[in-house]
Amino acid sequence: MQHPEPVPHPEPVPRPESAPRPGPRWTTTPLTPELLRGALDLETTERGGLQPHRLPARARAQYTDSQLSVAETQPSGVRLVFRTRATAVELDTLRTKRAYVGAPPRPDGVYDLLVDGRLVRQASVSGGNTLTIDMTTGTTTTESGPPGTVRFTELPREAKDVEIWLPHNEATELLALRTDAPVEPLPDRGRKVWLHHGSSISHGSDAASPTTTWPALAASLAGVELINLGLSGSALLDPFLARALRDTPAELISLKLGINVVNADLMRLRAFAPAVHGFLDTIREGHPETPLLVVSPILCPIHEDTPGPCAPDLGNLVNGQIQFKALGDPAEKAAGKLTLGIIREELSRIVTQRAAEDPHLHYLDGRELYGAADLTELPLPDALHPDAATHRRIGERFAKLAFTGGGAFAAGGA
Repeated sequence: MQHPEPVPHPEPVPRPESAPRPGPRWTTTPLTPELLRGALDLETTERGGLQPHRLPARARAQYTDSQLSVAETQPSGVRLVFRTRATAVELDTLRTKRAYVGAPPRPDGVYDLLVDGRLVRQASVSGGNTLTIDMTTGTTTTESGPPGTVRFTELPREAKDVEIWLPHNEATELLALRTDAPVEPLPDRGRKVWLHHGSSISHGSDAASPTTTWPALAASLAGVELINLGLSGSALLDPFLARALRDTPAELISLKLGINVVNADLMRLRAFAPAVHGFLDTIREGHPETPLLVVSPILCPIHEDTPGPCAPDLGNLVNGQIQFKALGDPAEKAAGKLTLGIIREELSRIVTQRAAEDPHLHYLDGRELYGAADLTELPLPDALHPDAATHRRIGERFAKLAFTGGGAFAAGGA
């Protein structure tokens, strides 16, 4: 996917038909970096809007994979943050929603509105573009649509901190912000920045809304500022991703590694361990003493002892349900193919080895976040991704295990 070049002097953005005409009541506030958190880059689009990116331009240029491009433009953890006395807020956006051939329509992305840290409203937008994916052929088509407007009204009149969390699962171009009172950037609250990287589970796949992905829940419970680099299908130990983590200021860093390496059947055991070492070496160049927590995969029965690749079960797709299955053969482990069991052993060994000289490096077995007992109570609906209730459980457990007691981040919270 090619990204348009920034436009130095953009033309005025056409207003969605559903938005009211501006009048004395409305103040339009320029969308500037000071109002956005959780994005590593902002691109000016052909419409004159802003496209938040969760990877910097240099990283995006090094591998123009469509899977990665879709994932990093979906603004998981990205939010507008400001202080205002406004009782009404409108945000014009252009979304790109995914659809799958043969599957039921996906639910609309959700905008979460927080006032002084509390969730008070949720809304969605209409219109926008549709990216249709044919999982039988791997091809995609895009249908263009109009912008939409998300509105929040009847807010308290007093001065308040407002956060609008963008949908974690819809690419979102920001076009205009209107309020019925002036807006100012929110002062720094002095919270620690937690930088997290992981797979689609960290991205928020099948979570109910952007503040209920497990990293967002954990960040809220711990009182830290989240930068979420959970990238669906793309936690693959890429060097450009390690450099992005290295160059991003943060007081706390976690890496949830392994599941994508297995279900993509990306590498063998011989390559995996050196790749992990190299990934950690690069991060340590920019964060030599930052608490760094390596988290292995949660329980996923299809890949515990069976290598990848992973693929959709097209028989179930015909019935309108997407399920996943492992295509590897357990006998292939002898040839170096990876399973989640092997991944956990290697990650534990690597962290133990390095921790002898790096006391700020820690390991967490992902099955402490979601294990065999949880699978019985809360099975993975598609055999791969947790549902909304499981996101909450994982987030609560991570907050407890990482941020309290003897956890890796216990001294690093708010």
